Amino acid sequence: WAAVAVTAVTCVALPLRAAAVHRVVRVHSDREDISSVRPSRRRTVAELTLLVLAAGAVESLRRRGTSGSADDLVSLAPVLVGVVAALVLVRLYPLPLRGLARPAARLRGAVTHLSLARAGRTSASAVLPLLALLTALTTAAFGGSVLAGVQEARDHAALLAVGADARVDTGAPLPSGLPDRLRRQPGVSGLSAVSVTSEAKPENGALSVPLVGVDPADYAALSSRTGMGAFEAAGLREGTAGEAAPALASTATARMYGTRPFPVLLPDGSTLTVHITTVLDRTPAVLGSDFLVVDREALSPAAARPTTVLLSGTSLDGAAIRKAAPKAASVHLRSEERRSYVDSPLQTGAEGVYATAVAAGTGYAVLALFLSLLRTSPDRTALLARLRTMGLTRAAGRRLLILESLPQAVLAAVGGTLTGWATIHLLSPGIDLTAIALPSADTSSTGAELRTDALSLVIPAVAVLLLAVGTGVGQAWWSGRRGSVQELRAGDAR
Repeated sequence: WAAVAVTAVTCVALPLRAAAVHRVVRVHSDREDISSVRPSRRRTVAELTLLVLAAGAVESLRRRGTSGSADDLVSLAPVLVGVVAALVLVRLYPLPLRGLARPAARLRGAVTHLSLARAGRTSASAVLPLLALLTALTTAAFGGSVLAGVQEARDHAALLAVGADARVDTGAPLPSGLPDRLRRQPGVSGLSAVSVTSEAKPENGALSVPLVGVDPADYAALSSRTGMGAFEAAGLREGTAGEAAPALASTATARMYGTRPFPVLLPDGSTLTVHITTVLDRTPAVLGSDFLVVDREALSPAAARPTTVLLSGTSLDGAAIRKAAPKAASVHLRSEERRSYVDSPLQTGAEGVYATAVAAGTGYAVLALFLSLLRTSPDRTALLARLRTMGLTRAAGRRLLILESLPQAVLAAVGGTLTGWATIHLLSPGIDLTAIALPSADTSSTGAELRTDALSLVIPAVAVLLLAVGTGVGQAWWSGRRGSVQELRAGDAR
């Protein structure tokens, strides 16, 4: 009897369900697409809840930063911002389609109007891939910007540690022919020979301030290239004999001695009277926060002899520079200093996590778009088959599929780029990348901030657009090879 009961239930279940569904016969049903269906109240409440959570996470991250203990809500801030932006764009998605459909109806030919009409008649569930696309693109942009901020912080820290692309320092007067030999080395595009006196005493006092004698033209060009204390070369050449020599000074030195003329006692016993004309935060020749920079012509012959050579250029050969420099000289390259910042497991592991986030975000965006197009592939193939019986050419069919898939792809690309840009600017005040960028960072000298990376914003968006166009072209080509007989079956209700 148990077997008979199971068999009866199994046989009767499907007919009873069919009878219940068809109890009221409906020949036509209302069209449920994004152009006509209004969002339900539950969806509105859910979207507002996500908006409040995202706003709270962003504000908490901006106030507390990443230095303190971060909870899950703060960690999810980039994803929440992307989801909220995606929900907003999904609500706005039908508006541009309706606006474009009206002028397209007045154009010659039906391809543009038909493609926009079909894009607007997509079912409401078909915009779910748009959520995945925007969230994935935002994640990829955020991860790429973190990596770009780390790279920029390391480059800047290496520049602060060396002062130029390469530095040759002896602490004593250099041989007379050394600057010319270094200038001829491969990759060297600029050179500035300076004299650094670390025992200069302003106002004959007990405090010492590093005094740098430079050639104004070469040193101004170097400062401009490195972005460390750029100044006008003419500012160091002003003045006549008997007047105080103009000088560049750090903020701390200028605060201590002011802009009035004051004497500076040099180690060789000579005295130079200077007056500060320009205040700089940093200068390439001195790595500290206290310095005075004057024209080398104003110094005595002994104090004016160069002790340091600062080199600029790309792909500098460290071995060749060390071979040309004296044995007692210390040679530092910016590229070697830069490579020393990636030894810590924290830095390499964090970089791997964010690089994986970029790759995963881009991959999920492409996969979401591909699955969305694959889901609607049978319907579009059948449409092409019917239209070809009415004279539609293969080129027109290809344009139809491309134009139909472009609105969602363009909205995802543009919306993802704007959302990623906005997410980075919203979260950058609360995110400090110094611990990821530098193993033993001195936050007083350098800091790593979250900055917008153009490639991380543009490349995933372009990949989405190319995939949308490529899929439409491929499907039109494949449906043309198969022919229209299989798609025009009797009783096909699509």
